[in-house]
Amino acid sequence: MLQAEEVMSMVRLHKCGWGAKRIAKEFGCARNTARRYLREGGVIAYQGRPRVSALDGLDDWLRERFFRHDGNADVIRQELADEHGIVISLRSVERGVQHWRRELKAQKRATVRFETAPGHQMQIDFGDTRVWIGGERVRIHVFVGTLGYSRRMHIRASQRQRQADWFEGLEGAFLRFGGVPAEVLIDNAKALVEHHDAVTREVRFNARLHAFARYWGFKPRACAPYRARTKGKDERGVGYVMRIPTMARMYSDLMPRSVPI
Repeated sequence: MLQAEEVMSMVRLHKCGWGAKRIAKEFGCARNTARRYLREGGVIAYQGRPRVSALDGLDDWLRERFFRHDGNADVIRQELADEHGIVISLRSVERGVQHWRRELKAQKRATVRFETAPGHQMQIDFGDTRVWIGGERVRIHVFVGTLGYSRRMHIRASQRQRQADWFEGLEGAFLRFGGVPAEVLIDNAKALVEHHDAVTREVRFNARLHAFARYWGFKPRACAPYRARTKGKDERGVGYVMRIPTMARMYSDLMPRSVPI
């Protein structure tokens, strides 16, 4: 490879009327090499091959899981293997999510801890994982209901995440806890929330959810759009359930469970 000074000398000689063949002979390089330098008008910047990563194309998925699991890269690594069949090292995952850590730290500083009185609120959400059932790798959905005051959790596994599964999860929690909270804080799941304006905060719940809430005597409340940390107790509960392998094996019988925290 020619030095920068030699390349610039080539360019000056070419301006003086020297041809590529004569320049190549003078500098002891191939004629095509001389032509390439002359065509570029100087030193050619090295262009390395673009790095190919196993995480390419998964930015949105990685970001969602990163914030869902509070930055736990090991949980993300396990879910990558389960959901996408991508088996990589923990260090590779940590590098892939590193640029979001400052944002996560800022969110934590900006979040004011919100406590509720006993019996006032329950937070609900769904997570998903894969387990072996009958020799088959099956995706299951896990309903997690968390009491705001005690952090006690009710967990129910199902094969779907339909509106009926939300209602069955809620009913199971009410029966297991022996009562109904004053309000239930939910994410903006399409099965429950038809519309939620992020600016005006206008919420339109599903008619069946309204009827279900009237029957049981609680008030539904939707967390702010794109702000799942509003129900951070339940988000942590879902992450807790998903990142414990033995917990996933517990759901292979698809039976509801209640877990004291």
